[in-house]
Amino acid sequence: MKSIRIVSVYFLLVTLIISCSSSKQVDRQESKLYQWLTSQPDLTVKKLESNEMFSEIYEIFIEQPIDHFNPNSPKFKQQFFLSHKDEDLPMVAELDGYAVSNRPNELSRLLNCNQIIVEHRYFGESVPDPFDWKYLDIRQAAADHHQIIQKLKEFYKDKWITTGISKGGSTVIFHKRFYPNDVDATVAYVAPINRSPEDQRVYEWLKNVSTEECRKKVHDFQEMILKKRDVFYPMFLQNAEKENLSYNIVGSEKAFEYSVLEYSFAYWQWSDGDCSKIPDSTFSNDEIFEHFEKNSGVNYFSDKDITSIYPFFYQCYTEYGYYGYDVEPFKQYLNYADGHTPFFIPDNLQLKFNPEPMKDISHWVENEGNNFIFIYGGSDPWTSTGVCLTGKTNSLKMVLPNGSHRTKIKSFPEYEREMIYNKLEEWLNINIKR
Repeated sequence: MKSIRIVSVYFLLVTLIISCSSSKQVDRQESKLYQWLTSQPDLTVKKLESNEMFSEIYEIFIEQPIDHFNPNSPKFKQQFFLSHKDEDLPMVAELDGYAVSNRPNELSRLLNCNQIIVEHRYFGESVPDPFDWKYLDIRQAAADHHQIIQKLKEFYKDKWITTGISKGGSTVIFHKRFYPNDVDATVAYVAPINRSPEDQRVYEWLKNVSTEECRKKVHDFQEMILKKRDVFYPMFLQNAEKENLSYNIVGSEKAFEYSVLEYSFAYWQWSDGDCSKIPDSTFSNDEIFEHFEKNSGVNYFSDKDITSIYPFFYQCYTEYGYYGYDVEPFKQYLNYADGHTPFFIPDNLQLKFNPEPMKDISHWVENEGNNFIFIYGGSDPWTSTGVCLTGKTNSLKMVLPNGSHRTKIKSFPEYEREMIYNKLEEWLNINIKR
């Protein structure tokens, strides 16, 4: 009798396991989205584990022309992540400026909707082969994003919103400039529109940001590091050994000096505004270096960091623009750094900056760029090269006093968040749950 019970239990368990396995297969087979995705010949689809926010998540590669304006162009595969909630809900398309990983963004949480996160061409898993730098420009990238949005609009027919942060914020502006009817609204976070590889507006910004007292604390900290080079340069080298960093591209001593020059930009970019935390000469050398390492660019000028974002620097020196460094306040302490950054240019290319694309973007944003919300931090140096609104469009620019490069919609006080919500509700014809 006991053996019969054991056998019965065994068969029951086997039946349950088979049943569960079969139901999972059926769920997967019966997913309307999965069936649609896998029926598209230009998509390669991998199902990922779902979570409490999204019922289906996919890693997808789409075939894209390397040159969208040549019908005979070879193709490459561009990565994006699709997180699905309901086909009848809006879609937030996050267009990143670099490589990507999948995670919920602020807007998909706020709107409780679907999202995609798109990797930028030439970054991460989305590198064309054959490789040719000349196809890395804002028109080609915008065409990539247009292709993806138009493809997914076949399934997701509700409202569409683009969003991006920093270079991604600029990327969504570029996309909308060339394809203004692709989406219903755009939220661009901390998005610069630079005028040159050494945009002078950054220098002026750093001379006037925050209070005179805080600016002096930043300057004095930089000067202290340079004055005590005999102490902090060896610590810089020790840190490089510990972190497995090399400086063959820039040179170790030059990289040390540029890390000091970068400190003022990086400090204000990420600062919470409390400059009382900046160490002075009463702190120990270890405490001073710890702050320096945490808040400056000691990694930024390493071979690993430079080469990992070569495509970014290529864009900076051809169309996107960047910033240099004002060396005048520290000239007597510098032996190598002159404020220019040609070492960021990949493969010893001879690049010429074309200012016309950013002039065109700025003019279009000011005169025709509707349904944008621009988010900036009041202390972030990238705000110095942010968009200018002239009242000719319905777009909204929000600057958070003392805000950093991390500024989000949720960073603003309630009455200003309401301004943002009201715009989104108007443009998307939705109600945002407060």
